[in-house]
Parts: sequence; structure tokens; C-alpha cells
Amino acid sequence: MITYTVRRRAAALITTVALGLGVSACGSGDDGGSDGHGGHGSSTSSEGASADVTFVQEMIPHHRQALEMASLAPGRAGPEVTALAARISAAQDPEIATMTRWLKEHGEKVPSDDAHSEHSDADGMMSPEDLEHLESLQGEAFDEEFLRQMATHHEGAIMMAEDVLARGTDPEVAALAQQVSDGQRAEVDLMQDMLE
Repeated sequence: MITYTVRRRAAALITTVALGLGVSACGSGDDGGSDGHGGHGSSTSSEGASADVTFVQEMIPHHRQALEMASLAPGRAGPEVTALAARISAAQDPEIATMTRWLKEHGEKVPSDDAHSEHSDADGMMSPEDLEHLESLQGEAFDEEFLRQMATHHEGAIMMAEDVLARGTDPEVAALAQQVSDGQRAEVDLMQDMLE
């Protein structure tokens, strides 16, 4: 049975996400510095730049699927899970905009809207069948499945973020990856508490 005794943690999480979005917004308008096309002399720099691009191109469909999952909550989930889904959307929608802008500024391809179908079970992504199953549920059954699936989905995003933090070179991507890692780790802890 799900217990909802985590209201204080939820409030702290909302504050953390809001602060993270504020930091991201402050950095997103910076026109100074490298545009990502400066001559990277070493293969290590090229590999780091490639890691940055790969992370952003793969995180966009990953976030889009989280938004798709979150959109199923209203009318199916209890109030606490519905509120969590709204917080997830509020955090990830602006991150998609930031990542899309970054790719365009660096002359890189923005993934198509259906790109998440190419990643199915990689990095915690739900299969179309899992999404269909989630959509068929109501009430506590929906809540439990949503929390389990979203926690797995978040863990995949954390792994992706940690990888680019270790291998990437772009400071804006690193800041975004850290924000993703911190915010989603806090949400995983919250979801695990909600499942207890």
C-alpha cells in the first residue's frame, strides 16, 4: 500500500527544482565564450564535445517520454501522484527548451518528436507496451505502476547525466546534467518513500 507521509520532502523538492530552474535560466542567455565550434585541438576535446551532443540529443526524447508519462496522471492518479507528475512536467519541459536551444546554437540536429520510440528500453525508457499498460490503470494501481516506472526512468537519466559529467566538456551541458542528476535523484527518493 502506498503511504503519503512525505509532504515536507515534496516541499523541499519543489524548492530545489525551482532554484535549479532559476540557475539554468540565468545561464541560458550567455552569449559570451565558446560557441562549441572553436578549434578543439585534441581528440579528448572532440570526444568530450561528442559526449555533450549525444547527451543532449538523447536526453530530449528521454524527457519527452517523462512528460508523456506525467500527462497520464490527471484523472487516473491520486492527488499526491498527480502533484508529483505536475512537478516533473514543470521541471523537464523547460529543460527540453534549454537543450533544444543548445543544439540549435551548436548546429546539431534536434531529435524528432517520435525519437523516443527508437530508444525503447534503453536508459530506463518505457516500451510502448508498458506505456499502454500504464494508461489502462486507475487509482492506486496507476499510482504504484507510475511510481515504479518513473523511478526507473529517472535512474536512467541519472546514469546519462553522470556519464556526460565524466566525459563532456561544455560547461552549460555540465550544469544541466548536474541539475538533472540532483533533481531526479531527489525525486527517486521521494517516489521510493511514496511506494513504502
